[in-house]
Amino acid sequence: MNIESREKLIEIIKLARGSMSQRAFGKLLGVSATAVQLWEKGVNVPDTEYLAKIAARAGYTLEELLGCLDGKPIPETSDLSLILRQIKHMPLNQVAQIVQAAADRLAAVAQASEDEAKAS
Repeated sequence: MNIESREKLIEIIKLARGSMSQRAFGKLLGVSATAVQLWEKGVNVPDTEYLAKIAARAGYTLEELLGCLDGKPIPETSDLSLILRQIKHMPLNQVAQIVQAAADRLAAVAQASEDEAKAS
């Protein structure tokens, strides 16, 4: 793997990990924190099994990730598709935060509509 591909992979691993610690991310994938650290330093490359999990957490398919590492552009996907793919792999506490934010927004819109109807 050339240096450019390795740097892209490091970027994608960090994107997939997000704000999780290396230990928590490793536990999620079934590897040690040291393995994650070595991936992020570019010392080691994850096995295909882990590449697939990393790709999914970053919102890509394994094929898109491998193509990206070969220098091919990743096909454009809608923001909604990307968000939905990422939600599938988020910890439940983060999904709960998203659901709560959506519920709050819907409640605010409903209240605004009700207030507008009363004012009419």
